[in-house]
Amino acid sequence: MKNSKTEKGNILLIGIGNSGRRDDGLGWKFTDMARHLGYKEMDCEFRYQLQVEDVLMVCRYEKVVFADASHTSIKEGFEIKPIKPAGHYFFSSHMQSPETILYLAKELYNKTPEAYTLAISGHNWGLGTVLSRAAQENLQKAFRFFKSRFVLSSKESAE
Repeated sequence: MKNSKTEKGNILLIGIGNSGRRDDGLGWKFTDMARHLGYKEMDCEFRYQLQVEDVLMVCRYEKVVFADASHTSIKEGFEIKPIKPAGHYFFSSHMQSPETILYLAKELYNKTPEAYTLAISGHNWGLGTVLSRAAQENLQKAFRFFKSRFVLSSKESAE
């Protein structure tokens, strides 16, 4: 049963990146993996970058996860952190941070979904569509953690 506070599922997963730039596609690959498992309480979206137009979409969910590749070497290969709305907004026609999206949701719509960033360490940023071996390993670690922490049931378990 869906929560009455939301229009869709109660979790929104937004994959951020560019699958044509090797490991920069980690956010998309992660989101695609989740989408193919068919979790009924989660909706998936893909973005090259976050934009102001994403604010209204984020408002429709209780929980939002922003998945993206990281240029930083993270000890475990990935890191998930809770985030809060930024304390301000800097105008830009494109490329907003997750914290800025949350700020605008709060200011414009009085909505503050529980939100997280999921950073997955990447290593190769050149042109191409194949993830580096290290990035693939980090992706698998992140996905195992995500499934155990964020996803309650799937279409498979509902049948």
